[in-house]
Amino acid sequence: MTDYVGSCLCGTVSFEIKGDFDSFFLCHCQHCQKDTGSAHAANLFSRSATLVWRSGADAVTSFTLPGSRHNKSFCKVCGSALPNTQIEGLLVVPAGCLDTEISMVPTAHIFLSSRAAWDEELGEVPKFEGLPD
Repeated sequence: MTDYVGSCLCGTVSFEIKGDFDSFFLCHCQHCQKDTGSAHAANLFSRSATLVWRSGADAVTSFTLPGSRHNKSFCKVCGSALPNTQIEGLLVVPAGCLDTEISMVPTAHIFLSSRAAWDEELGEVPKFEGLPD
């Protein structure tokens, strides 16, 4: 049984996840800000789920920041973030690469001491359904 499916932006890589996620963290550390180009990373974690590459496994590469445990797997073609198993016994899945809806709400914001100043009051920012005119 497949619980989740996902892919990269260009469609070269596709995968399935069998099992459940233990936690869903929004990480505000400076590494994740650089890694995503945004205010935080949104990653799901599991110690029991399994990852199966459906296509494009040869297009998946990983980077580990020297001197840290921070790592990222991504598509060599389009650069999209992809699941990784670089930490033994732990599957880390970027939430945005899933094509299946996630019913789990984030467990917590982490590393708030590194939070971007512009990420403080986003609830007050105007909202649009698409690109504003």
